[in-house]
Amino acid sequence: MIYVGIDDTDMPDSPGTNKLARAMAASLADQFSCALIVRHQLLEDPRVPCTSKNSAACLLLTPLGDAGEEPPIDRLRAFLIERSAEGSDPGLCVTERVPEPITAFGQRCQRELVTQQDARRLTAEHGLYLEGLGGTDDGVIGATAAVGLAAQGDDGRVVQIGAWPDDLAGPQDIETVHDRGVEVRSLTTDTAVQSGRVDVGKHLRPSYRKKKIVLFARPMAGGEAGSDSWQAVRLK
Repeated sequence: MIYVGIDDTDMPDSPGTNKLARAMAASLADQFSCALIVRHQLLEDPRVPCTSKNSAACLLLTPLGDAGEEPPIDRLRAFLIERSAEGSDPGLCVTERVPEPITAFGQRCQRELVTQQDARRLTAEHGLYLEGLGGTDDGVIGATAAVGLAAQGDDGRVVQIGAWPDDLAGPQDIETVHDRGVEVRSLTTDTAVQSGRVDVGKHLRPSYRKKKIVLFARPMAGGEAGSDSWQAVRLK
């Protein structure tokens, strides 16, 4: 698995990092399959500059056919340089191996302020590729954090699953959601929901928990027992 972390690619009048991550995956589809794209929420603090929410994204890629095992760093760099918004501070982190200190760094980024120097020192120590590609280069922090959190497999919101189109919105049969590789679970009882309908909202955005893709939901009518109508709950 190749982990690609990106952050700080957007400005208020440009597409967000999640949308850019989806476009990045599409641009690599001739050589790499995208298993997941996961959005990770980092520390929300007035001292942290961000466009709206302080989040970063990680792509989980696997090579196709004769693509080889090497991460496509040149293609990733070129894509971000071309597509990141003017005035943004993009960062790129790429690795096939994510040691525990990188995951611990991602968790720190959700609780406290960290610096570029922290990210650069840690990735250099553990052999990860990390580069700032414009502006202040502050995106190296979130890019590193996203890789660590995605590898842990117990954090974040899934914004792409495989090659499925992002076409599910509003009420859907739960079987349809299952067909996308998403498990529906009751938020209050943490039990699987096998049938009925669930309102997924504007887009299907399940959570990534225990290396499973899970859509948590609350009953809309009829109480917990026997309810067949559910409302998705977006978790960070």
